[in-house]
Amino acid sequence: MSDKSQQRADMRTRRKHLAGRNPEAAARAADHADQMPKGEVVALYRAMGSELDTDVLAVALEAAGRQLCLPVVLERDAPMIFRAWSPGEPLELDAAGCPAPLPLAQTVDPDLILTPLLAFDLFGGRLGQGGGYYDRTFAERPHALRIGYAYAGQAVDRLALEDHDIRLHGVLTENGYTAFE
Repeated sequence: MSDKSQQRADMRTRRKHLAGRNPEAAARAADHADQMPKGEVVALYRAMGSELDTDVLAVALEAAGRQLCLPVVLERDAPMIFRAWSPGEPLELDAAGCPAPLPLAQTVDPDLILTPLLAFDLFGGRLGQGGGYYDRTFAERPHALRIGYAYAGQAVDRLALEDHDIRLHGVLTENGYTAFE
């Protein structure tokens, strides 16, 4: 098993432990949404497994007047697109098996993208699931602010990044928002 594969396995275990130990983390993170950079169109994600849930955050952002959207995988090796979405609207599984807005939803261009992750460092490094969906999408949308959404306990000292890994601008956790240089 490669070092990155082992690190992903270890961080999945850590995230699952953090989720079980801290069930109020998502609500506490949403309390800090006003600390994030402003974005008119904010991309969230629908949490799967032990990912930090975005439900409370979605309601808070929509109440603050931000338009929401969700990522959609149309092709496994292509960047994601984003479709407008509001809490409660119907979803279907996309090509990657993730809940996504229906095809009739408007395609939008987010200026702030919240991303799930397995680990982050305070230099903007992000360890994702390994599919490359977010890195391909970030590369295609360099104007968008890239914000990790995670448990504070997912922080690590330093991640070894590869050329295709794109750094985050900040991270929102249950302890607040941290901007990276």
